[in-house]
Amino acid sequence: MLKLKKKINNTFTEELPADLIENNETRQVVEAAFSYVNPVKPKNPKLIHVSNEVAESVGISKEETQSEKFLNIFSGNSVLENTKPYAMAYAGHQFGNWAGQLGDGRAITLFEATHDNKNTMFQLKGAGKTPYSRRGDGLAVLRSSIREHLCSEAMFNLGVPTTRSLALFTSGDMVLRDILYNGNADYEKGAIVCRTAPSFIRFGNFELFASREDTKNLQLLADYTIKHHYPEIKSKGKEKYLKFFETVADKTREMIVHWQRVGFVHGVMNTDNMSIHGITIDYGPYGWLEDYNPNWTPNTTDNEHKRYRFGNQPQVAQWNLLQLANALFPLIEEVKPLEKILNDFPIKYESDYIDMMHNKLGFQNSNDDTKNCIYLLTENLQLTETDMTIFFRNISQVSKEDTVEIAFEKIKDAFYTLEEAKNVIYDTWMYWLILYINQLQKENQSDSDRKKAMNLVNPKYVLRNYMAQLAIDDAENEDYNLLNELYEMLLKPYDEQPQFEKWFAKRPDWAKNKVGCSALSCSS
Repeated sequence: MLKLKKKINNTFTEELPADLIENNETRQVVEAAFSYVNPVKPKNPKLIHVSNEVAESVGISKEETQSEKFLNIFSGNSVLENTKPYAMAYAGHQFGNWAGQLGDGRAITLFEATHDNKNTMFQLKGAGKTPYSRRGDGLAVLRSSIREHLCSEAMFNLGVPTTRSLALFTSGDMVLRDILYNGNADYEKGAIVCRTAPSFIRFGNFELFASREDTKNLQLLADYTIKHHYPEIKSKGKEKYLKFFETVADKTREMIVHWQRVGFVHGVMNTDNMSIHGITIDYGPYGWLEDYNPNWTPNTTDNEHKRYRFGNQPQVAQWNLLQLANALFPLIEEVKPLEKILNDFPIKYESDYIDMMHNKLGFQNSNDDTKNCIYLLTENLQLTETDMTIFFRNISQVSKEDTVEIAFEKIKDAFYTLEEAKNVIYDTWMYWLILYINQLQKENQSDSDRKKAMNLVNPKYVLRNYMAQLAIDDAENEDYNLLNELYEMLLKPYDEQPQFEKWFAKRPDWAKNKVGCSALSCSS
């Protein structure tokens, strides 16, 4: 018997206005923060993976995760006693364009629960139609659900702020999807992910009320968010909302720095996919940089303009914060303090980015020479296909006493085409390695201490797209061994884990242009 019912604490629905209409018909919802809606009962739900770490963190025992009640509640097959599921209302800018009302089109929040003085929202993704589903069915398929489940936990263990994933279920239903939006729709296995977060409030929640000039509910939402999620803000009046915006901007910047550190590309940085907690949310067509290419985006919908490419993520974050500032303006009514926070964003980001790169390269000192070394490196990494994860992991093996030739041998495994790196590019790398080794010789740290510190910020294992696709292919045949293996490996991405050494490798040739490995659509 789940003990959660003793800890239910539904602050969002108790303190914010509800949609007065209680049906699942797609419509414009006004003067409401959410709509009550029950999940669709899956045909034959089966638990295929659970994160025991997440379960423990929210007060669910390992034994309880194997119970029938856990299966039923977190697959949407039944509703926990004394709770009332709902979908959130929000708006947003998609690919830079105002999209109006959006909302939880395939997500349904079950309830909030408190454990160890921490309040958590439990939300199902793929649990059926809501008033915000527009032309969709509100369901999700196995491939996208596996990707979200694995990536949520991979990101958490990499130290990147993120939502978590409690459990992954197959629904027993078949779901019609056009994976590349090219007219070739087909049925796929349905699935449901139960994800958790302090809340699922997004920039778009504020944009919705502001766009409708509903200042009353805009203020209610802001006051609620500050009260429950930023209680450290003690300011009053306009200063309170300004401090809230500044805090969200800081947390967003910190998140983006982490993305750039590990080579993560979100793929759909619309304002409705930006959390007010500064956590990564909505794992759709995401990807991991394999070759270091700042212009790469995993999103097929973004192929032409590449708005959400790796190198543009800090700029998009600032643009999204501008939209949040516009939404909060009716509560602040002063432009200059908002502009200052926005203008400070790239300055603070650049400082944080340099600090992060110093850590990745093992520099304790910071000066013009180290900064020059960083900027030259990011140029070098683009001269020929160079695996980002392998390069930064292996550069820690370079010692102060190495010759540049020895140092090159230690990083050469990162090059996809070694022959290219041995021609003109070789001289460029030799020059950079001279600068790098010279800098190491100025550092006080020993080689072993530096390597240890570098290996705490440069992961050995990340969830490469081809790895997730292999797990998906097996899971389609009800073989979940690889899913389990990847999950176990990603629990400790900075450890050597020799039993998983085969995954410390460059992307295989077959995966370079394969659907699901090189690029993905928003189809779920």
